Amino acid sequence: MGCPGRRNGDDRRGAGRGGGRVAVATALVCAAGLAVLGTPGVSYADPGPTSSSSVDGRLEDVRREVEALYRKAEAATEAYNAAGEQLRLQEKSIADLTRQVTAAQQRLDRLRAQAGALARAQYRGGGLSPGTQLMLSGAPGAFLDGVALSRKGEQATRGLLDQLAATRAELDGYAKAAGERWKTLDGERKKKETAKKEIEARLETAKRLESRLEEKERERLRLLEEERARQAQARWLATDAGKGAVNLPGRGSGAATGDARRAIDFATAQIGKNYVWGAEGPDTYDCSGLTLKAWAAAGRGIPRTSQEQWRQLPKVEVKDMRPGDLVIYFADASHVGMYVGDGTIVHAPRPGRQVTLAGAGSMPILGVVRPG
Repeated sequence: MGCPGRRNGDDRRGAGRGGGRVAVATALVCAAGLAVLGTPGVSYADPGPTSSSSVDGRLEDVRREVEALYRKAEAATEAYNAAGEQLRLQEKSIADLTRQVTAAQQRLDRLRAQAGALARAQYRGGGLSPGTQLMLSGAPGAFLDGVALSRKGEQATRGLLDQLAATRAELDGYAKAAGERWKTLDGERKKKETAKKEIEARLETAKRLESRLEEKERERLRLLEEERARQAQARWLATDAGKGAVNLPGRGSGAATGDARRAIDFATAQIGKNYVWGAEGPDTYDCSGLTLKAWAAAGRGIPRTSQEQWRQLPKVEVKDMRPGDLVIYFADASHVGMYVGDGTIVHAPRPGRQVTLAGAGSMPILGVVRPG
């Protein structure tokens, strides 16, 4: 989503031939994008006396606007994913709490039954305590023998009452906790629904924008996007970080072993599958859904969203990244791809695109994390 893609890995030191297809005006755009293209019926396919450079300038404006909108939509997608993850955690927490409440209630029922039995026994004794009954028995031997037993009984009674009070307090605590967790659960549901509505609205607007472009305009826009991605990749490869990532030993595509190799093999096997926001496979993926499942296939669990992957996983220097590492993009950590070596990532770009290879430097790199 908002990520340049590349259809093949032949030009791995370049920008990635498909790396710039990130911002084609096919999804997640808003009314501001429509204003760039003008009113209904206006087309830039046949600009008349307008120069080619002028047309490219207008399309470049569209490209920048669309790319910014994709970025916002991708952030909304990761917010949707985060809310979904919190929903799962809260649902599990409530299920655990329900089991605890059930056990405490059963314990309380047993204690009440025991207390009831003690009360009935005292009633049958004329309402006198066991100690009083012993004193009035008229049998000194029986009295002396029963003193110790009576004390034990009194201690047991006090213990039973203490347990009853503690269990009642425990159940009250569970009730309060349940209320708080249900409140949190409802909040996460609302966050998820809000993010969903935002994404769907942008996708619908994107379809309307696409209808305003003729085929040759869309193709020209795609070429402009690819060129920007190539330029970004070339600039990155010229930096110390880019040179280090590509040229140091063990950075090539064949260098990965063990878990990293298995994760890469899984991710690259998904090439060609469609991006769908919120998807975790097996037929469709979003960016963090792909990396999540790739490392799961290698036997390692990682966080669901790109932001949490960035926050929780060990960080490494960009120049030191190796195949299998996750490259986190943009200041808000809203996109992620897996480094496969030779300056290339595999990633799920955005709606309307498929899992593909792209230049690792074709988007602004926030940093790199290493799952294993």
